[in-house]
Amino acid sequence: MRTNLNTLAVVRNLGILAHVDAGKTTVTERILYATGTTHKRGEVHDGTTVTDFDPQERDRGITIFAAAVSCAWDGHRINLIDTPGHVDFADEVERSLRVLDGAVAVFDAVAGVEPQSESVWRQADRHGVPRIAFVNKLDRAGADLDTAVASIRDRLHPAPLVVQLPIGVEDGFRGVVDLVRMRALVWADGAETAVEEPVPEDLREEALRRRRMLEEAVAELHAGALEEFCARSTLAPETLVTALRDLTRSGDGVVVLCGSAYRNRGIEPLLDAVVAYLPSPLDVPAVRGLRDGADGERPADPRAPFAALAFKVSATPTGRLTYLRVYSGTIEKGETVYDAGARRTERIGRILRVQADRHARVDRAVAGDIVAVVGLKSARPGSTLCAPDAPLVLEPPSVADPVVSVAVEARRSTDTDRLASALGRLAEEDPSLVVRTDAETGQTVLSGMGELHLEVAVEKIRRDLGLEVNVGRPRVSYRETVGRGVSGFVFRHVKQDGGAGQFAHVVLDVAPAEGGFEFRSAVVGGRVPQEYVRAVEAGCRDALAEGPLGGHPVTGLRVTLTDGATHVKDSSDTAFRTAGRLGLRDALRTCAMVLLEPVVEVTVTVPDDAVGGVLGDLAARRGRVTGSTTRAGAAVVTATVPLAELFGYATRLRSRTQGRGSFTSRPTGYAPAPAAAAAPMPTASR
Repeated sequence: MRTNLNTLAVVRNLGILAHVDAGKTTVTERILYATGTTHKRGEVHDGTTVTDFDPQERDRGITIFAAAVSCAWDGHRINLIDTPGHVDFADEVERSLRVLDGAVAVFDAVAGVEPQSESVWRQADRHGVPRIAFVNKLDRAGADLDTAVASIRDRLHPAPLVVQLPIGVEDGFRGVVDLVRMRALVWADGAETAVEEPVPEDLREEALRRRRMLEEAVAELHAGALEEFCARSTLAPETLVTALRDLTRSGDGVVVLCGSAYRNRGIEPLLDAVVAYLPSPLDVPAVRGLRDGADGERPADPRAPFAALAFKVSATPTGRLTYLRVYSGTIEKGETVYDAGARRTERIGRILRVQADRHARVDRAVAGDIVAVVGLKSARPGSTLCAPDAPLVLEPPSVADPVVSVAVEARRSTDTDRLASALGRLAEEDPSLVVRTDAETGQTVLSGMGELHLEVAVEKIRRDLGLEVNVGRPRVSYRETVGRGVSGFVFRHVKQDGGAGQFAHVVLDVAPAEGGFEFRSAVVGGRVPQEYVRAVEAGCRDALAEGPLGGHPVTGLRVTLTDGATHVKDSSDTAFRTAGRLGLRDALRTCAMVLLEPVVEVTVTVPDDAVGGVLGDLAARRGRVTGSTTRAGAAVVTATVPLAELFGYATRLRSRTQGRGSFTSRPTGYAPAPAAAAAPMPTASR
């Protein structure tokens, strides 16, 4: 029986997003338990969760790898991805958001919006992913829904639409008032589900006041609700639900719910909100891509030509799994698909419905599905798979540039080839890991998004393959930029070696610029034909790979081709590309260059009596304090610090605060570095 569009209307593809320790994985576990997918509540601290199944995740108590699960609620199928919250694994979040239709953003009721929750929120903004917010941990000391909502409004700038009022505070939190339907949902101690009751008398006046605030906020944003509100001075529950759904899907508002996932309170209303407000595959725009160089699109229709995006690849004991989001069409096991990036056909061996590390075989996948397939050899994260007779290339997820590197080598020379193979496989699975050979030292260098990212990668090699690996000290990835440019730099490329010669004459202006690299042509009179102008630009881009200060990538410059000359026989694309590369390289040597180092925003939470020592330590690390507040009896210090100065900071902070301090960080870009900052790559330690 063929899947119809009505079936797609009951599918929800969503992710769980949050700062580390906000409770994402616990929320996911309670969703699986509430939907009957699991029969025992998994706990992060016990290492019994479904989605944190990797040994390193259980050892460290954090989510490292995005894990997909499926469950059913109220006649709907929910495909859910639990994403990492640590900044080092932001690329996992990026790849997940690329294929999701909606998300639940989880916030700590004490901390509110934290640095990484702000980062993942911005990532979701870029992808246009509708969200609802869940304020978690309302049973903690110092928990306050209004304060958390205020931080959402002030730091993330959406219109928060609070649809619940807590019943009880901190340890006495026992339920919520549903402001949409004006009812109380109460969870007794040890109860699995909520009991519906009338709104408690002592909260009735406050509930009515907040319901009125919700109606007014919705009427301001939604034309249909405004019309009814003006006519009746109130909104019917059905109108409110419709308006909240429209505002969520358009991004004009964010529905806010609350609860305590650890105590299993607030999960059923959250699931109801997911079904009611977040979009199905039919509610999002048709996916767009390139077909034969022109724009094309595919609707979420099982009868359309097949198109899917690979967003995750992992090696398992049973084979190589490729995770797909199917955007259109239908695929069955045994069928042939076309990898549009690799330009080759492959055969689908098996199709699996994923439950974290467990899999159930299915015969086919249709538009709107998130599944894993076995049998693909060439597919990488970001690959487009489509019908061989209807090729389409979808935009892949963006990949961030690595900022930290270490030298790695096998402890035994006989394991060198095995290590190279393992590193190559890691880079296939995680595009944010880059493996290269240092041209000067001949060492193998592994680069990633942070210390923890590289630690996890190396530990994976040690555990999975039993390889003993030596690892050097971490080193940050520097950039070079133009501080003061040069005008009218002349470069002539002339080469005669007996055959056809090469001749190219270019005149370049080099100037600082915001952002990355800009190229312009100001040549007049056709002195340099347009096809050679493009070759000069390509050559200039080649020259950006290594700067004159230390061989680091060059960014933040504008190159203008102002003049040039050609030879009737010896000029060619190759000659002008070479002139662009060598000319810009020489021009940069005459510019005043500036070395840039990555900087991060650090948020340190410490007891009040340890603030002085922490501030002194940050200053010694070239940190610049940007803010300090008090929250729940602790001081929260925000500072901008060079990434190179943060290596080993976690251990130092613990010793200064007797283990009571913690910190988080997020990248904020690059800043000028001391002249002697860039050192050679440290050798692998033994």
